[in-house]
Amino acid sequence: MSADLNIKEENNSEYESLLQFLYMAPIGLIQLQSEGEIVMINPLATQLLMPIKPDGDISNFFTTLEHVAPELRNICASFSKKRGQICDSLRVELNAVNPGNEDSKILAVSLIKLEAERLMAVVSDVTLVVKRERQLQQSEAWFNAIFSGVKDYALMSLSSEGKIEKWNLSIERIGNFKPVDVENKPYSIFFQSDELDAERIKDRLAEADASGWSMAESWCLKADGSKFWGSSIIAPLDRSNKDSDLQGYSLIIRDISEKQDSVNDILKSFYSDHLTGVQNRRGFYDAANIEFERYTKRPRPLSLLMIDADFFKKINDTYGHPVGDEVLKHLSSSLQQCVRDMDVVARLGGEEFAVLLPSSDIIDAYKIAERIRKLIATSKLTIDGHEIRYTISIGVSTVNQYISGIDMLIKVADQALYESKHNGRNLTTSITPT
Repeated sequence: MSADLNIKEENNSEYESLLQFLYMAPIGLIQLQSEGEIVMINPLATQLLMPIKPDGDISNFFTTLEHVAPELRNICASFSKKRGQICDSLRVELNAVNPGNEDSKILAVSLIKLEAERLMAVVSDVTLVVKRERQLQQSEAWFNAIFSGVKDYALMSLSSEGKIEKWNLSIERIGNFKPVDVENKPYSIFFQSDELDAERIKDRLAEADASGWSMAESWCLKADGSKFWGSSIIAPLDRSNKDSDLQGYSLIIRDISEKQDSVNDILKSFYSDHLTGVQNRRGFYDAANIEFERYTKRPRPLSLLMIDADFFKKINDTYGHPVGDEVLKHLSSSLQQCVRDMDVVARLGGEEFAVLLPSSDIIDAYKIAERIRKLIATSKLTIDGHEIRYTISIGVSTVNQYISGIDMLIKVADQALYESKHNGRNLTTSITPT
């Protein structure tokens, strides 16, 4: 009996030591059931998760993260092994805690299946790590652009307004352009018109002035209108001598079509929604923060649509989740059909979508929203023998002097969306902050 008591005391002591370790660990640790109910959580994990839920209810791990990482529940449900690592360092981008704060926090989430009904989650803040990675990627892109594929590039000088000053053989080599095609023309002639408007031309020049260069990868145009996947870099010429005539920029365009598939795969894995293929929450916030930063430096129209599929739960309950997934795919493709290449279509979670509209004021944004709403309302889908009709509600907001950040812009658009739903759904409502 004495030996049994000693063993029990040792086990209790080990258990208490384990609990103490878990609570004092420098990373967030969470033990949860297969359906997401949290059994144990250490203080750091609580600190990281609490800002996500304003009501303070973080009792279910999947529910807490469903608006920022809707794929987590499905990833766990589809993991068929008895035990093992479900996902490793899945990055989850959160919207800023305080409305109007431009900074967004990024968490890394790892999930381990311990047994049938028991999971362990590891959560850590990797915001600074991601920022450093992005800086490194930009540096690598710069060096690759200079030292790789030297034969397939065009180099030209631009005026301070971004107009091409001289034609040279490299421009002809990459796009078959003649002098008359390019001289004294804006450098946007190398890009699709709905991808680089007048405001973005100025943006890239301003970014080059601010950071020393501006790099982008996108579809580029040849003289005959055909496309190739290109990398372009704009850098300011030496401004140290104010008396010099060299007050413009240099532009390098490289044909990297052979790298397009690998680039697309990387972007898709990091920035695309797994179901619909449009931008995910992470991609949306990256693009939105860039556009808002551009607005703060050079104010111009910037609008947002928040979109919700009406009675979507009823579709899932009536026809099943596979049919619901097809409806979401149809909605995402319809959104892409109605906007420009420069616009950002994103699925933020569930049936909630957002469309960011650079260079669009509230009037233009409302027209686009109505075009989308009417297209959906008149569409008829046939899925697995079922005839499906559905509608959407839309909220529209735009940036002005009263909007202090992307979160506030979203908050106003959400309020407009709520009014559309409250007033009967299948409506578009716009709100301009005053």
